[in-house]
Amino acid sequence: MTTTLNGQRARTHTPVSPEPPIAGDEVSTLLGSLERQRATFAWKIGDLDDEALDTRLGPSTMTLGGMVKHLAMVEDDVFTKALLGRPLPSPWDRVDWDGQPDWEWRSAAADTPERLLALWHDAVRRSRAAVDKALAAGGLDYAADVMFADGAPSLRRLLVDMIEEYARHNGHADLLRESIDGRTGEDPPQDFPGWPRPVDR
Repeated sequence: MTTTLNGQRARTHTPVSPEPPIAGDEVSTLLGSLERQRATFAWKIGDLDDEALDTRLGPSTMTLGGMVKHLAMVEDDVFTKALLGRPLPSPWDRVDWDGQPDWEWRSAAADTPERLLALWHDAVRRSRAAVDKALAAGGLDYAADVMFADGAPSLRRLLVDMIEEYARHNGHADLLRESIDGRTGEDPPQDFPGWPRPVDR
């Protein structure tokens, strides 16, 4: 089935990954873009065992398992700590980050796939709730709790930063996943069941 979009024929479908609206407002565009990146990452790491999650390419120490744990940490660091000013939850609160700055990457090999996915899913749920709270309190101009040398970043800036974080690592994940079983691509197929949509949170 096709439809016309800006004078061109485009195939209609219902992708698993939420996409930003074609002409939406700023909030829906930013949130849609972030959710699309999250869903793409979920597809890249889906259905892998612990051996696959620990696969490396060449001299790099990067693994998909480490990436899952890293993105879980970044979600909490950006939206729980920086945005709302709340303490980092477990397990991040017990880490000596000065002594082990890459702890999440290096420790992931000791975690089961189920544990890694639970860490990430829980962090994303907290992030969604934090963003909802900030939007209700001040919209995209909501000033984060964290203070940098040039001031407090807005929620808008933090969302853009998180989209960039996922987009960069999705490129890494694409290469790693292709080396494991050949899976490549930008968006999950329609039958991919592995990602909770925002409405399911």
